[in-house]
Amino acid sequence: MELKGLSAVVTGGASGLGAATARALAKEGVKVAIFDMNSEKGEAVAAELGGVFCHVNVTDEASVDAGFAKARAAIGQERILVNCAGTGNAIKTASRSKETGEIKHFPLDAFNMIIQINLVGTFRCIAKSAAGMMSLPPLGDFGERGVIINTASVAAEDGQIGQAAYSASKGGVVGMTLPIARDLSSEGIRVNTILPGIFNTPLLQAAPQNVKDALGASVPFPKRLGNPEEYASLALEMCRNSYFNGEDVRLDGSIRMAPR
Repeated sequence: MELKGLSAVVTGGASGLGAATARALAKEGVKVAIFDMNSEKGEAVAAELGGVFCHVNVTDEASVDAGFAKARAAIGQERILVNCAGTGNAIKTASRSKETGEIKHFPLDAFNMIIQINLVGTFRCIAKSAAGMMSLPPLGDFGERGVIINTASVAAEDGQIGQAAYSASKGGVVGMTLPIARDLSSEGIRVNTILPGIFNTPLLQAAPQNVKDALGASVPFPKRLGNPEEYASLALEMCRNSYFNGEDVRLDGSIRMAPR
């Protein structure tokens, strides 16, 4: 797929992996709309790229609809969707207090929140974007209409202690990639998912340097945290390469996460 002149929506595009991908797409001549909850950072990135910011909560259908309407009015119907919006928590399924012996289980509302953001929110954006892409004429010799890239995590395959909700949400993203790619194949829309390992995103940037050094040293090679630009590079290849479809790709320096 030739990227120059196309339009893209990047969810979670105000920071981290999403912001790096938005910048990489803009550098290739793509018009970018950023969906995010952080208006200050989102507006700043959009202004930097000459794009448009849309305040979007992916768990709210009306908010997502309004975001797509605003984005399409400003830059046209997107042919690229990159889903980076997501979050996590760390709570054991059931645990015992060392101080009191009290036994508690994972609060189901906290479990559901992660599923709603990471899994249902991702699918909501996929379904609405795909429907829009289907209205476009096909491109080139292969009849492509668009490409969708999702963000899972290595936790989808080797989740750690306390990551039941996070791993379930990201495992769901992996599990739906192939069926969605098959659903949309007749319309010329490709779907792929990236499973990042330990990346130097804003969540980790706040950690002490010794913690970041220890995490980097746990990666077999290269012994460092991943850079958001490396995620963006793979996302661009998934956009460009028309034979890249229905795939879930780990990007992790060959790490396999330990239980804790």
